[in-house]
Formats: sequence, C-alpha cells, structure tokens
Amino acid sequence: MADRGPLSTLARLFRLWRLYARLDLYFVTRSFRTFVVWYVTDMIFGVSAISGMLLLAERFAGIGVWNKEQGLFLLGYAATVTGLLEIFFGFNVAFISRRLGRGQFDHTLIQPQPVWMALLTEGFTPFAGSATLVPGAALLAWAILHLHRTLSPGWLAMLLVSLVASTAIFLAFQYALGSLAFWAPRAAEEINSSSANLMGQLKAFPLDGLRVLLMGGLLTVLPVGFVAWAPCRYLLGLTPGFRAGFATPLAALLLGALAALLFAKGMSHYGRTGSQRYSSFGHRR
Repeated sequence: MADRGPLSTLARLFRLWRLYARLDLYFVTRSFRTFVVWYVTDMIFGVSAISGMLLLAERFAGIGVWNKEQGLFLLGYAATVTGLLEIFFGFNVAFISRRLGRGQFDHTLIQPQPVWMALLTEGFTPFAGSATLVPGAALLAWAILHLHRTLSPGWLAMLLVSLVASTAIFLAFQYALGSLAFWAPRAAEEINSSSANLMGQLKAFPLDGLRVLLMGGLLTVLPVGFVAWAPCRYLLGLTPGFRAGFATPLAALLLGALAALLFAKGMSHYGRTGSQRYSSFGHRR
C-alpha cells in the first residue's frame, strides 16, 4: 500500500507501538514470578545509579549552587531520561552496536518497512521497561511539588521538550559511536558499552565549577552535560535567558544529524560487506 502522507505514517507508528506493547504484556504475564524478579532488580539498579547523589543532597541540604530540592529535580530528571530510553528503545535498539556487531541488524533490514520506523517501534517495552521510569518520574514530581514554582503551561511544555531532547541526545550519541560497528563489530561494541556506562554514571552530577576545557568536553565530545545538567539549570532558573532553553533541543538536532550521517555511511558499507557474526541473544524475534 502506498504511503498516504504524515497522518498515515503516524497511524502506523501507533499501530506498531500497540503491537509491541501487547507482545511486552505477553512477555510479562508468561512468567509473572520471573517478571517480578527482573522488575525489582531493574528498579534497584536504577535507584542505586542515583543513590550517591541522592544521599549527598540529603546530607548536606544541597550541592554547590543546587539546594536540596533542585538536586533532587536533577536526579529525577536524569532517571526519567533513562526510563524513557528503557521504554522506547529496549532490546538493544538503544545499544545499536550490539545489533550491528552480532549480525542482528539483518532482522531489521528484511522487514517490509523503513529502517527508521522499525528502530523507533520494535524496542517499545512499556511494561518491562517502566522499572526505571517509575522511580525517576516519582522523584521528579516530588521535587517539582517542593520547588514552590509557578507551574505555567509554558514551563511544563519546556520540561517535556527538554526531556525528549535529552533522550534524543543520549540516543544519538549511542548511534554515532555505535555506527563504528559497521566497520569494527567487536571493538565498537565494547567501546559503545563503556561510553554508555560513563554517560550513565555522570549524567546526574552537577557540572558547575569545572574548568572551561573540561566543561566543553562534557558538552561536545561526551555530551553528558545536555542529558540533565544544562536543561535542569534552565528549568530551575539557574541559567537565565530565553536562549538557554533552546540549547538542549539544538544540541539534539546537531548530534542527531551527525549520528544519522554516520549511520547512513555505515549502512552503505554494510550493504557491500554484510556481517560474518550472528547471535540471537538480546533481540526480540
């Protein structure tokens, strides 16, 4: 059937998300005991990732220019970004180097739909992936309620836009590095895993007070500053000015364009060489 325009594409996206949500529900209910163990484990892992900063903020009533409530907002924001990645890009869609390095990308290429649509939908796991989002969103909501701010529609809209942009930055960085797996499957997979862990460990830390060179590196080479710190500073009024609100969305667009370019070049190379390595682990079949 020919594409009938943006509305038809959007409707197909929602149909696919509904389909994969149903598959995720079947996975959850197939063995409820196993699901509970995994869910609790993932929730503990997600909470432990921000527990250090959480305890510091509680013990010292803040960190640097961040008071306690602002610090909790930063932590909740960072955990929410991680939760969005877990829900929308599970099954190694976010860790694309694993699919490429293990030959699983061929599953995507043979599907009767565009590659971008497959990658945007087949990792949707709203039930199994919510273990990180729930505590993160709860902490973010608690911090907002205790910030004593006027929650205008404009501020809430900027919060939503910032969350989407921060998620896109983390994902684009993963794809920019992960695309190296088209040329070096094993090496790129290891490098990409290490870079993701580093981003995950640093994303909830306030970066105030760093030297200019190091700060620049954490906003460009390793763009962890845009995952939580920069957008939170704007949302909390620590970085005044209307332009500051568009820094994170602009960074998402630029990094996304770079990732798309690298991925397209990798796809061209992959079309000539293919993959000599295959593992079915981690792929939804």
